[in-house]
Amino acid sequence: MAGTGKRNGRWSSADKFRAVLQTAAMSEAEISAYCRSAGIVQADLVLWRTACEQANTPTQQEPAKDIASVKRIEQLGRELRRKEKALAETAALLVLRKKANAIWGKDEDD
Repeated sequence: MAGTGKRNGRWSSADKFRAVLQTAAMSEAEISAYCRSAGIVQADLVLWRTACEQANTPTQQEPAKDIASVKRIEQLGRELRRKEKALAETAALLVLRKKANAIWGKDEDD
């Protein structure tokens, strides 16, 4: 019935598709027997059938989201680099100020 005997749980896409095709016209009892002989859970077969049914569904929104996500990530990266540079500059100025205060004493303006 099953033909493949993949009891280790590693089914290729082609094997899953074949199982869906073989069980498409079967009754519940026949599907249960097929699953037992093939070593799979009936719920997996249902998931595989759903995946096969949705395989050619157009997903036009996903690439747009991907492009928007990539642009947002790039923008956040630029912003992070800018802030890191500003923080490094501020830290350097504080170190220089401390050294200047240690050498010449505190300014009257402070």
